[in-house]
Formats: sequence, structure tokens, C-alpha cells
Amino acid sequence: MPIVTIQVTREGTTPGSASLTAEEKAALIKGSSELLRHVLGKPLESTFVVIEEVDTDNWGWGGLPVQEFRRRRANQTG
Repeated sequence: MPIVTIQVTREGTTPGSASLTAEEKAALIKGSSELLRHVLGKPLESTFVVIEEVDTDNWGWGGLPVQEFRRRRANQTG
């Protein structure tokens, strides 16, 4: 049976936090694994979850760094 891998990418952090907490990571792992078990019938032992935390400086949206994209969008919506 093939192994299913889920990659959860988190952009940025909450104020005062450098990363997800261990509890948040555990909840993402459990929830993602349970979803695959429920939807696809994948056994938990065949499901791997990878959590990659990506700083907002390291990705973009709409051809712009994400912070600039969000700033422009906020200015457009008032």
C-alpha cells in the first residue's frame, strides 16, 4: 500500500511566538491522519504528516512578497 504524505505549511507566526506549539502540531498531525483514515481508509501507520513552518519573508502571493500583497489588499478594502 502506498504511503500518503501530507505537508502542512504555516506562514508566519502568531504575535510573540516563533513557531507552532507542540500541542498545535499534535492536533494537526492527528486531524490530518484521521481525515485520511476516514475519507480514504488509510491506516494510521501508513500516513505521514510533515509540518513545515514558513516565515512570511519566504513566500509571495500575486507576484509580491506576502506582506506587501496583504498591505495593498488592506488599503483597497479600506
